[in-house]
Amino acid sequence: MAIDTTTQPTTPVGEPLGAPRLSTRDKLVLFVLCAAQFMVALDFSVLNVALPDLGTDLGMSRSALQWAVTAFALPSGGFLLLFGRIGDLYGRRKLFLTGLAVFGAASLLATLAWDPASFLAGRALQGLAAAAIVPTGMSLLTTTFPEGPARDRALGISGTLLSLGFTVGMVAGGVLTDALGWRSTMALLTVFALIVLPLAPGLLPESRTPERPRLDVPGAITVTGGLLSLIYSLSTAADHGFGRADVITALLSGLVLLTAFTVIESRSAAPLVSLPMLRRRTVAWGNVGGLVTFSMMSTVVFVLTLYLQEILELSAFETGLVFGVQGALSAVAGTLAPKVIGRFGAHRTLVGSLAGQGALVAALLPLNAHTWSAWLATGAVSLASVCHLGAIISYGVTVTSGVPDEEQGLATGLVTSTQQVGITVGIPLLGVLATTSGDLLTGVHTVLALDAAIVLAAAVLVGLGLREGRSRA
Repeated sequence: MAIDTTTQPTTPVGEPLGAPRLSTRDKLVLFVLCAAQFMVALDFSVLNVALPDLGTDLGMSRSALQWAVTAFALPSGGFLLLFGRIGDLYGRRKLFLTGLAVFGAASLLATLAWDPASFLAGRALQGLAAAAIVPTGMSLLTTTFPEGPARDRALGISGTLLSLGFTVGMVAGGVLTDALGWRSTMALLTVFALIVLPLAPGLLPESRTPERPRLDVPGAITVTGGLLSLIYSLSTAADHGFGRADVITALLSGLVLLTAFTVIESRSAAPLVSLPMLRRRTVAWGNVGGLVTFSMMSTVVFVLTLYLQEILELSAFETGLVFGVQGALSAVAGTLAPKVIGRFGAHRTLVGSLAGQGALVAALLPLNAHTWSAWLATGAVSLASVCHLGAIISYGVTVTSGVPDEEQGLATGLVTSTQQVGITVGIPLLGVLATTSGDLLTGVHTVLALDAAIVLAAAVLVGLGLREGRSRA
C-alpha cells in the first residue's frame, strides 16, 4: 500500500514542524538556486511598462511590441521539457551553469540592442536560457534537499521568490524606466546573472540519472513544436484575437503535435515524459491546481492593472504600490506555507489555497468607479496572493513528492511547464474579455466572475481527485 508522504512530515524531535535547520552550505545553495529563479521571474514582467519607451527608441510599431514578450515566452515555454530531460541525462549542474552564462550574455545583448532584430535576438536567447535554468534549478533543489520538511521549506522559499519576482518586476520596471530608461531593465538582469554565475560552480553538486538512455528525439520534436505553436497562438491572440489565420493555424498545429507526442510517448522505450508518471494522481491533479492558480492569478493582475489606471485613474507609481502590498504579503505567505504544509499536508493546503484564492477574487466583484474601491482592490488581491502562494508551493510539493531522484527532472519539468503555460494562457483566454467589452468596468466584472468560478471549481475537482487517490493507496 502506498504511503501519502505529503501528509506525514518527518521532523526531528524538538524541532518545530516545517522548520528544519539548514547548514550554511545548504543556505548558500538555496540562495544560488532561488536567485536564479527570481531572475527569470523578474524577466517575465520587468519590461512590460517599458514597452512604449522601447518602441520609440528602437523604432518598433505597437503591433511589433508584442514580440518583445513573445520572443521570450516562446523558447522559455517550448523547450522546458526537453531541457529538463537533457539535464537528467547529461548533468543538471552543467546545463544550469550554461543557462546562466547564456542568460547573462543575452541580457547584455538586449541592453545594448541597436535595432529591433538585435533586441529580439537577445530576448529569444534569454528565453532559451530560462528554459535551461528553471527545470534544472528545480531539479537541483529537489535532489539536494530530501523529501520532507527540508524540501518543503526550500520549495516555499523558491515559490515565494517566483511570485515576488513577477511582482517586483512590475514595480521595478516602472521605477527604472522613469529614472534610467528602458535599457536599465535589461541591465538589471545582466547584473543578476553576474552575481549568481560565479557562486554556482563551487556550491552546486553535479546531478544526473545513473543510466543514460537514448534521448527520445521524436518526442522532443513533437512536444517542443507543440508547445511553441500553442504559446505563439495564445500570446498573439492576446493582442490580435483568435480570428487571425496564423493564430488558428498555430493553435491547431499545437494540438496535433501534442496529440502525436502522447502517442509517441506511449510507444517509446525511453520516453521524454513517462506516461505512468502522468497517471500518478499527485502529478496529474497537482499540475491541474498549478495551471489554474497561475493562469487565473495572472489574469487578475492584468485586469486590475487596467482597472486601477483607466477607471480609477491611478498613476503607474500608485498602481505599483498596490502590487507592492501584494508582494509584501506574498513574502510573508512564503515563510508560513511550509509550516501549513507540515501541519495539514500538501494536498489539503493546495485545495484550501485554491478555495481561498477563488473566494477572494469573488470579493473583488463590488469594484466600481469610486476611489474607495482602490482599498478593496489592494486588500482583496493581496490576500488572494497569499492563497496563490500557498497553492504554488503546495502544488510543487504535491507533484515532486514520491518521485525518484532520476525522474525529478521530468517532474520539475512538468511543474515549470505548467507555470509557463499558466502565465501564458490566462490573459488570452479571459483577460481579452476586459479589453473587447464595450464598457471596461463591465468587462472587468465579467473576467473576475469567470476567474473566481474557475478557481473554485478547480478546488473541488483537485480535492476530489487527490482524495480518491489516497483512498486507493
